[in-house]
Amino acid sequence: MAPSIETHLSESATTTTSAFTAPLKAAPSLVAPEPEHCPGPESEQAGTSDACADCPNKSICASAPKGPDPDIPLIAARLSGVKHKVLVLSGKGGVGKSTFSALLAQAFSAQRDGEDDTTVGLMDTDLCGPSIPRMVLGEEGVKTSIHTSASGWSPVWASDTLAVMSIQFMLPQKDSAVIWRGPKKNGLIKRFLKDVEWGELDLLLVDTPPGTSDEHLSIQSFLTAAGVDGAILVTTPQEVALLDVRKELDFCRKAKIPVIGIVENMAGFVCPNCTNESQIFKASTGGARKLCEDENVPFLGSVPLDPRIGQACDFGESFLEAFPDSPAAKRISQVVDNVSKIIGLHQISNGGS
Repeated sequence: MAPSIETHLSESATTTTSAFTAPLKAAPSLVAPEPEHCPGPESEQAGTSDACADCPNKSICASAPKGPDPDIPLIAARLSGVKHKVLVLSGKGGVGKSTFSALLAQAFSAQRDGEDDTTVGLMDTDLCGPSIPRMVLGEEGVKTSIHTSASGWSPVWASDTLAVMSIQFMLPQKDSAVIWRGPKKNGLIKRFLKDVEWGELDLLLVDTPPGTSDEHLSIQSFLTAAGVDGAILVTTPQEVALLDVRKELDFCRKAKIPVIGIVENMAGFVCPNCTNESQIFKASTGGARKLCEDENVPFLGSVPLDPRIGQACDFGESFLEAFPDSPAAKRISQVVDNVSKIIGLHQISNGGS
């Protein structure tokens, strides 16, 4: 059984390495829940935005100390050994974003650049639905605990080249719910960036929850100084999913996050027996490729639905290693190569176009 989340937060705050132990900027004590469009009690707009007009917390937030977050330089220092940082986003839940994040991490970490391994970190910021540990570590992954040392939290290594950090490792029971408001979520995401000993990585992938919420705003603000290569957006072909991807694109532009490109997931169903492909989700408006043309963003590729991907994720196994010649594995390799070219990481697979 893992210690409580509060225990981990307490331990991290008392580690002896001075460079990474600056306390979080104290959030003001509120007298009422944050309203729907609250800019955040710690933001520069706290107490002054239009959403604050009728809020009982207005005077509290307006009088709270403002100024640069002292932890931002510490995050930049902690991540100085990470060459590339990429966010994985989706407008809608259920499009396979976390599954694709796990597949990308496994694909990158399995490759070599000459004599050197490609080291990858996978950070799970879907705090209320942390599925990454199960996908890359299996049943034992959801029971794993993290360790705290003088240098910070140690990520869990799924292999010699793949490190994982998730709130799942901190839950008292594997099925414990995380019922948090924004400020507490933001605090833990900051800890993942500031207090995790990521070390030297070629690539850090950040799996995010669906939509554009507190978690996304926090990641964007915390990583500004450290530098973000950009975001990969995951969608399915149908217009209902594309509607939300357009909103995600708008978020990236307003937040000044470069868009690496869009991946169309579940683009057809591949029969494991005959490998024939059938369309499950119809691209009624042209799918992700047409969207990319309209929005002038790169189309990274389409990946068909293969039931063996879900089976592999259930057991924490690598679909790419088990079925390297499958249509889905080849398409994933193409996406990986396209991402590598765009962010300047060495080309790492033989399946690229």
